[in-house]
Amino acid sequence: MNEIAIAAPALDAIRAHAASTYPNECCGALIGGLVDSRTSVVETRPLDNTTAEGPRRRFVVSPADYRAAERYAAELGAELVGFYHSHPDHPAQPSQYDLEHAWPNLSYVIVAVANAEPGEVRSWRLLADRSSFEEETRL
Repeated sequence: MNEIAIAAPALDAIRAHAASTYPNECCGALIGGLVDSRTSVVETRPLDNTTAEGPRRRFVVSPADYRAAERYAAELGAELVGFYHSHPDHPAQPSQYDLEHAWPNLSYVIVAVANAEPGEVRSWRLLADRSSFEEETRL
């Protein structure tokens, strides 16, 4: 099982971003490092939700924003280790849509939000066969 450690300021930024975009989904990049099966998130980078399907229930990271997040991480001497997004009025677990659009080897942090109040935060990693996610243990 993979483990993830999210620095307190990064977790606070994720929660604040989720609250500020409610009732729409927010999204952003997770910046840090990966050693063996442990991901460390030291910073976040908010990204625009560019979905054409409506930001209430979907999020999309544009290719340009993906590349910009990688560049930003490299400038810090770090890596793009995953993405976060919110689930307004839904649990912090991946949807079928999330499964269909996930990339391997990345962490996916999801924060549940209800009435503009961030709640449970959980992290997930796509299995190698792309059949489902495995929850990462938060440290």
